[in-house]
Amino acid sequence: MPKLLSQAQVDAYHRDGYVFPMRAIAEAEMRATRERYEALCRQEGGQLTKRTNQKPHLLVTWLADMVRHPRILDAVEDVIGPNLLCWAAGFFHKPPHTPGFVSWHQDSTYWGLSKPDVVTAWVAFTPSVPQSGCMRVMPGTQKTEQIAHRDTFSPDNMLSRGQEIEVDVDVAKAVDVVLQPGEFSLHHVRIVHGSEPNSADWPRIGFAIRYVPTDMRQLSGIRDSATLVRGHDAYNNFDHEPAPKSDFHPDAVAFHSGMIDRTTKILFAGAAKVREYEPPRPAS
Repeated sequence: MPKLLSQAQVDAYHRDGYVFPMRAIAEAEMRATRERYEALCRQEGGQLTKRTNQKPHLLVTWLADMVRHPRILDAVEDVIGPNLLCWAAGFFHKPPHTPGFVSWHQDSTYWGLSKPDVVTAWVAFTPSVPQSGCMRVMPGTQKTEQIAHRDTFSPDNMLSRGQEIEVDVDVAKAVDVVLQPGEFSLHHVRIVHGSEPNSADWPRIGFAIRYVPTDMRQLSGIRDSATLVRGHDAYNNFDHEPAPKSDFHPDAVAFHSGMIDRTTKILFAGAAKVREYEPPRPAS
């Protein structure tokens, strides 16, 4: 029996490549969580630096708790099994009335992982609706093989390489993934998805958490790292990432910096450009 999803929801995920909405966090608690996020942005000069937003759960204690949230893990376990690693996480933040968008793409394109048993939990911090540029998915496209992508490096594209698929998308078939604060969706690593700019009067803020089963491998030849969040790891294909002892603890900052170096080599292999990250923040 599934732990959180109904059997119909499990079947829908495997058929369509996504399922939503599920609630992880009560709305009142989510307001306090958003305030924590906004305080973190102010601490970093108004928005998260690209460096901090690469696996921020390795630096910030309350985000370390979020990637281990029992309800999120229950839903993920329902679709990919009980032994889970958090491979990556990061915020997608669109301020009001700004041109940032996410092109149609598959997450699996540059990740270098050995199989497509990867699920993203997308947690809404603010209302994610068509007006604010919610995620849109193309049902059933996770059943296709990897589609060729081209890098655009468009300044308004929120993806690492501005990557977009090299085939036309029939947007009339797209489904809007509408979420309220504290709700989350799951989507498959190969589903074609994207999002439009935010034309609303509020920011669209979501936290995307990438989960893999422990038998996953990194194919790039670079030793990768991940956080064991449920069950046990009998494979040792990834270095296990430690939870931060406190926010931006010196040990966490040092580990995170090493992780950035490895992840950059994986994500930008063969690219014409490489994202430049800010220098590590000093220990406080």
